[in-house]
Amino acid sequence: MISHETVIYENSFSLEGRTFKNAGYISRQVKTLLQRMKLSKEVARRAAIVTYEAEINICSYAERGKIILQVTPKRIIIEAIDEGQGIADIKLAMKEGYSTATEKIRHMGFGAGMGLSNIKNFSDFFHITSKVGKGTHLKMIIRI
Repeated sequence: MISHETVIYENSFSLEGRTFKNAGYISRQVKTLLQRMKLSKEVARRAAIVTYEAEINICSYAERGKIILQVTPKRIIIEAIDEGQGIADIKLAMKEGYSTATEKIRHMGFGAGMGLSNIKNFSDFFHITSKVGKGTHLKMIIRI
């Protein structure tokens, strides 16, 4: 967060990995919350998309994770932090269509290799760090 900005709203959502039973729940909550805050439909939609994609990645590849949401008067900050396998080659993982999804994940309709590129495309700022065997940290900012 930018230290001189006032945080209007902040919450952390825990997410169980390796299961899709609650996939999409956090992104729906984020979208509803932002709409109730009277933010534009476009801003709420973009925040929901990046949250959903991060959520699906945690469900697909991590043991557990959390999504942190902060809203300031000027921006929405979304962080997705997971404990999982990590990403060995971030540059490759960012390529549209590249996926390490299992056949089971693909059979459920996920794993098309668009998650990270969608996150980048729908964010005004995107940063990713990852350690193999430890996990991945995504930070996304959407200007209001």
